[in-house]
Amino acid sequence: MTQYVSRLGSSRGAPRRRFPAGLTGSFTAGHRRPRRIAMLSVHTSPLHQPGTGDAGGMNVYIVELAKRLAAINIEVEIFTRSTTGGLPSAVDLAPGVLVRHVDAGPYEGLAKEELPAQLCAFTHGVMQAWAGQRPGYYDLVHSHYWLSGHVGWLAAQRWGVPLVHAMHTMAKVKNAALAEGDTPEPAARVIGETQIVDAADRLIANTAEEAGELVRFYDADPRAVAVVHPGVNLDRFRPGDGRAAARARLGLPQDALIPLFAGRIQPLKAPDVLLRAVAVLLDRDPSLRSRILVPVVGGPSGSGLAKPEGLQKLAARLGIADVVRFHPPVGQDQLADWFRAASVLVMPSYSESFGLVAVEAQAAGTPVVAAAVGGLPVAVRDGVSGFLIPGHDPAAYAQALERFAGAPELVARMGGAAAEHAQRFGWDTAAAATAEVYTAAVQEHRRRARAR
Repeated sequence: MTQYVSRLGSSRGAPRRRFPAGLTGSFTAGHRRPRRIAMLSVHTSPLHQPGTGDAGGMNVYIVELAKRLAAINIEVEIFTRSTTGGLPSAVDLAPGVLVRHVDAGPYEGLAKEELPAQLCAFTHGVMQAWAGQRPGYYDLVHSHYWLSGHVGWLAAQRWGVPLVHAMHTMAKVKNAALAEGDTPEPAARVIGETQIVDAADRLIANTAEEAGELVRFYDADPRAVAVVHPGVNLDRFRPGDGRAAARARLGLPQDALIPLFAGRIQPLKAPDVLLRAVAVLLDRDPSLRSRILVPVVGGPSGSGLAKPEGLQKLAARLGIADVVRFHPPVGQDQLADWFRAASVLVMPSYSESFGLVAVEAQAAGTPVVAAAVGGLPVAVRDGVSGFLIPGHDPAAYAQALERFAGAPELVARMGGAAAEHAQRFGWDTAAAATAEVYTAAVQEHRRRARAR
């Protein structure tokens, strides 16, 4: 497997030092970590409920990472766009973590695709906040998603600090694996992402595969890419008091096969594949109808907003509406209970930079059936903590579900292995690795400044 490391010098011919995937190098030991960083999340607030609209795994990522960075004495100020009038200009999210609301465009009714026109206004708000501070207040900018990257690019140059960027998803990768009927990402995003890749001092990739995609699709310098696996809140997502207790709390039948979908309802996440798989399964074994329940926990998002009731209509057309239960997005604590209650999490996505939901479910003791795409082969240990399915044929997913239906002990055995597998994805480890990326970026930035 190709290893990606942080760039040691500004020249592409500079020597490399290689480190294991999932961690950046320790060559920065002894150098001062940044004291305070500006973290940018333009299109979605870390205060929003994940699972609907534009809020999802990235929201969880930013919140958990910021908290863990603050715990190791790196203060974080998160800039995000105000989506409701009357919000306070700043909110304390946790000790050492401040969320700053920036007015940029109308509060409501603005689609993510319309946000590029508001980047100037957002940048102005960020600069106003910076202007009120002493010189050198921020040591580094960490931007999330391409919209934030453009603001971060300008801010980092203006402040004379390095830019670290996390893509989370990439237009070229998504366009290469579109679900049927999904809308391609626009050319403006492709161009924007290419510019950010060239401008960033460091790029954080969730997996070695994503690092390779940055190099292959965007011509990123491999030495500028650091692989840091996202984490999972192991205190919240854990087996707890078990599957039976979780089902009792949620009012779910104790003896049912419960394949769960949890996430944003949009073609990219492919919840329709689960419904079609269940239809195939019941066609093969009609007796299962009396002991199967399929919860879909989440709300419409992205191109799924065009047909918000499309999934309900599909369930009716497939003749399985009686076994499917739609539930709106829930908070993280209740989501953990849904994971514990499920027999298996089904994640048939067409593209996933990592698949945080898969790790959260496994940490709660639930096996996963997932598409073998993006970071999911890292998140799921095939044949041990779940099953990876090549492609999106509903029959293949039905076959995997049939294995759990025919051998209930498989849920317990794989669930135990899943909880063990998830232990390697703690947020403390991710924060420490991210801090090393920051330190390397700051050190190199200072070297370049001295050389000028």
